[in-house]
Amino acid sequence: MNRSSYPGYQRPSGWNALLPARRDVRRLRDDRSCDVAIVGAGFTGVATAARWAALEPGADIVLLDASTVGEGSPGRNSGFLLEISLANDADAGNIARMRECNALISATMEDIRMAVAGSPLPCRLQRTGTYRAAAGTAGLQAIDAYRGFLEAAGLPFDELDRRMLQRRIGTTFYERGLYSPHCYLAQPAALIRSLTAALPRQVTVFEESPVIRLARTTGDWSVSTPAATLHANELVLANNAFAQDLAGARNRVATIYTYAGLTAPLDGAVLDKLGSDTNWGLLPAHRLGTTLRRTDDGRILVRSFYGYGKEGDNAAIAARLADCLQRRYPQLENTAFEYVWSGATGFTLNGAPQWGRFGPGLYISAGCNGGGVVKGTLFGRLLADLALGRDVPEVAALFGTPAWMPPEPIRRLGFEVLSALEARRGQAEI
Repeated sequence: MNRSSYPGYQRPSGWNALLPARRDVRRLRDDRSCDVAIVGAGFTGVATAARWAALEPGADIVLLDASTVGEGSPGRNSGFLLEISLANDADAGNIARMRECNALISATMEDIRMAVAGSPLPCRLQRTGTYRAAAGTAGLQAIDAYRGFLEAAGLPFDELDRRMLQRRIGTTFYERGLYSPHCYLAQPAALIRSLTAALPRQVTVFEESPVIRLARTTGDWSVSTPAATLHANELVLANNAFAQDLAGARNRVATIYTYAGLTAPLDGAVLDKLGSDTNWGLLPAHRLGTTLRRTDDGRILVRSFYGYGKEGDNAAIAARLADCLQRRYPQLENTAFEYVWSGATGFTLNGAPQWGRFGPGLYISAGCNGGGVVKGTLFGRLLADLALGRDVPEVAALFGTPAWMPPEPIRRLGFEVLSALEARRGQAEI
């Protein structure tokens, strides 16, 4: 494995910067053995560890992360926790599959809610629902398709025109939208910290311990970090975007970066003009569009733009994010971001996860495609079930299998061409 197997971000996560500094970071400094090694202390890795510990209380489980909990990719998303299928899972032509996906995701969301209910670190988890909105032709077509999914699934929603959206979220930018009640919003860095803190004592978490090499030896796995080597009977790779160099994911998962800007809390007089809703999230109808959030402490988050394989210049992208914000809220023209950062996600060509057993004692969950909180938690729990011989749903039948990607440089060229075409088609949503 090389340096591309773990992230190195230009800027700290704004979400994590709002929290108290971590003072109990523990690093892997000495060689040791364990029953289970899990690479990646994100939502999938933490869920795998929690489930494995619950099913096998005597297991010695080690969770490794290249960064500190809350500072890595799990603390860099927009904080949406959807209770129902994402757009790429929606299949109005297969009602039974769709309802089973929704039931699994909904039950997982309840598990998350219960896990953090008593956390000493508030993650501001609230069931707010979510908006999806469109400004142009491609977005409106996507809105109609998602409405068809909601109708086929028998799920409630509100259809909103421009005036209704303005009244609720304070912008006339969008022509039409949908509101669904099936979504929680959270402070994502606080959420992953809380879930990690809730792990049982048999799970040892080592941070700032990036995995730089894997080797299969007689009967176990050697997991090497810069300072020490971990020997494990079972190995779980849950580092998502950075699994493309690992066994089974090389030609299925690519790393995509996206970018976010978060303002300081806005003045009350300004907030009074930004609609009646005081805590909301909006997902773009088009997949390359812009995500918005208004937080309960009066901040606005904007997330947009995608880059392949390598993080772009955060300072240059900050200006583009500011333009996204100002086109939606001209009254915020002189509003600066307090934080701008990037986050990486695992991308698969058809939106399906790379999930399952990939060799003796080797289990992988990668390719969350930007929907990693609830689905990632679900896949982590199911991976522990699979490894311990329990019955699991047919993940491939429900969520698909990732399509093959061509090698570099064809893969990069293909991504750039397709994303340029999609960006042009969905330009009104950016």
